Amino acid sequence: MSTFNKLCIGFISVYIIRLAVSLSMGMMPQDAYYYFYSQNIALSYFDHPPMVAYFLKVFTSILGSSVVAIKLSNFLLSLGSFLSFYYLGKLFVSETRAKHSAILYGSSILLTVLSMNTTPDVPLIFFWTLSLISLYKAIFEGKVLHWILSGLFIGMSFDSKYTALFLLACLVLFLLLSNKYRKYLFSYQFLLLLIVFAATVSPVFIWNIEHDWMSFKFQGSERTDSIMKFKIQPHYFGGNIGTQIMLLLPILFVGMMVVMYKHIAKLFKTWKLPNERVLFLICFSLPIMLFFYGISLIYWVKLNWLMPAYIAGIILTGIYIKTKYLKPTLIISLVLHVLLLSQMIFFYVPIKSDDTWFGWEESATAIHKVQEANPKAFLFSADDYKTTAVMNYYLDEKVYAQNIIGGNALHYMVVDNDLSHLIGNDAIFIDSDKRIKNLDKKGSIPESIQAYFDTFEELEPIVVRDRYGKPQRKFHLFKCTNYKGAKQLSVK
Repeated sequence: MSTFNKLCIGFISVYIIRLAVSLSMGMMPQDAYYYFYSQNIALSYFDHPPMVAYFLKVFTSILGSSVVAIKLSNFLLSLGSFLSFYYLGKLFVSETRAKHSAILYGSSILLTVLSMNTTPDVPLIFFWTLSLISLYKAIFEGKVLHWILSGLFIGMSFDSKYTALFLLACLVLFLLLSNKYRKYLFSYQFLLLLIVFAATVSPVFIWNIEHDWMSFKFQGSERTDSIMKFKIQPHYFGGNIGTQIMLLLPILFVGMMVVMYKHIAKLFKTWKLPNERVLFLICFSLPIMLFFYGISLIYWVKLNWLMPAYIAGIILTGIYIKTKYLKPTLIISLVLHVLLLSQMIFFYVPIKSDDTWFGWEESATAIHKVQEANPKAFLFSADDYKTTAVMNYYLDEKVYAQNIIGGNALHYMVVDNDLSHLIGNDAIFIDSDKRIKNLDKKGSIPESIQAYFDTFEELEPIVVRDRYGKPQRKFHLFKCTNYKGAKQLSVK
């Protein structure tokens, strides 16, 4: 059996395990929250553009609304991203090199993260890849239709996540640096791209205009304030490096850093730019990487923010990386995916966070019984969105979020901005205990809810155990009487 056939078997094994991981993983809070998006279709949403809601609406309309269907939706769209990546690679490099890049990309944890949890990054990576394909055909093959398609796909990337603006910035950078294709910068083709882009993103701007630019303000203000303090945080940078190594796997990460460094060093040594196709790949990867790695010195950069930069970056790395490095990459990937699948099945590593799939359905069943015993009381939680999102998925009863007590409840406060109809009602407050110290009641009333009700009674907590009988999830419950109302954030 040839080396390449062995690599293919290893790669297919990774993908089979990835599918098993995706389908065996239970409901995550992010899955439930964006499913809530899809059940409340709008031009845009408080904390993100609408594409994640649209793709989930389409897939769940076809596949159903079960947890497995939602997970399969993410897996299928991420598979589409992988196939698009392979097609993109063949535009730039030989078929063999494109296969090498595809193995590196397809065996990464990056695609696994996209495949098993609903986030705006799932459609972002898909449309980002299509954008690069169309831009290639528009620029290097001179096809006017693809300038139009580029505007459409870049717009749909922006409708997935605001960081897609990097696509336009990187395009302008490439055209500025390219002697051969600089002519397009002030051409009718580029104007066509911008017009189609503007039309594609117009729903997001219409929604923001109608809601006092709420989404843009939310995404920009807090992070800008933190960054502007400019306090060096070396542990943020180290943490970012660690998460990116995990995301790409060590060989690909190191290989990409070496390739980028050599191109930078060569530029400063010779002051000559690489050929146009290599320059294209550099422009759509290196600036984004430099930006976010630089930001990570002063601000915590989430592991998914750098994902789009790796599309072009992996193809560029695939040009130089040797075949002998593919086998250890696949072995590492297989081991990690087997460990991940065993964690899904046996849950041997406790997760002290609400960002878990474990115990939600069992908790919802127990909370339903509490609600049946208190039929006139509404349910609410106050942990941003997580408990509210999952309970809304599993329960027939509506579960409210922390705008009940005047907090920022993300898109829940847009949908439920007027809570006056709840005034005078009793409520059940659901309080997730992330660090289980004992199985007793909390013993005190959370200060955050005290000003909004008259009296409080702590009910028996809900405890969910794993297959070995060890407590893994705990929820404190409080019966609250006579809701007084709360000042709501301004939402038009």
